[in-house]
Amino acid sequence: MHLDLNLLTALDALLDEGSVGAAADRLHLSQPAMSRTLSRIRRATGDEILVRAGRAMLPTPYAEEIRDEVHEIVTRAHAVLAPTAEIDPGTLVRTFTLQCNDVVADALLPRLAGPFAATAPGVCLRVLGEAVTTVDELRRGTVDLQISDEFPQHPDTRTAAVATDSLTVVARDDLPCNPSAWEGFTAVPHVVVSRRGRTHDRLDGLIERHNVRRTVAFTVPTLSLALRTVAAHDLITVAPALFGAVLLPTGLRSYPLPEPTPPIPVVLAWHARHDRDAAHRWLRDLITTTLTAMTNAPRLSDQSSAPATDGDV
Repeated sequence: MHLDLNLLTALDALLDEGSVGAAADRLHLSQPAMSRTLSRIRRATGDEILVRAGRAMLPTPYAEEIRDEVHEIVTRAHAVLAPTAEIDPGTLVRTFTLQCNDVVADALLPRLAGPFAATAPGVCLRVLGEAVTTVDELRRGTVDLQISDEFPQHPDTRTAAVATDSLTVVARDDLPCNPSAWEGFTAVPHVVVSRRGRTHDRLDGLIERHNVRRTVAFTVPTLSLALRTVAAHDLITVAPALFGAVLLPTGLRSYPLPEPTPPIPVVLAWHARHDRDAAHRWLRDLITTTLTAMTNAPRLSDQSSAPATDGDV
């Protein structure tokens, strides 16, 4: 019996995407080629695998049954066949894709520029912003590494907590109230950072427990835009103390929150298929070392010890 194991990779993509076109894009194939591959999978399994339902394609019961097993087999195959020898970054020619928010990117990339130029000139780091959907980009293979504040729950995702951060208030240094007290914190409008345009964030539960309310004047997708907006008027925003330090412009200072919040983990995540990939491991180690070193760097809460303004409440 002759089996083409490439069919498993194609089957995994088809079951993940639920679309011939999307699976073709993922595997860098033409749509006709992927259609022919689906036909071969159907002949090999004796099952339709995907059936059309209107404009969509739905998996058959058999396809649903084997989905996780197929993905596990493909993941293990990648791990078995991945090179284990050490690599020389100086001769490495490869593009990696990192997904993280703008705050992490602004803090991390300038620190990677030197090592990349000196030791790995053939490596390209492609940086994507955080997705606005819950699609698992690591499982789909469109992203090599993710940095976030959450631990993914998928069993085939590997994680490492590489740093911790905290939250701080940022406002002009001549703000006419003290945002470190609840009265001052709610006395001026807020700028909320949300890539999805949400007006609520992790602070709102804490605010409500103190029976106070805040006014949200703006929601913006990036911290850098929030800081420029805050610098223009009597507004405040809440920022990560560690990663936001590199963005703090002249004229702004940080203030402690009225009440401390739990530490925020900085989580590096990757798919299990890359565990034995020496080049991938080199990049993971470099990012981990860089982020860990930042833990001892000045934070926004350390940037100014200036006394509060005369208008403190």
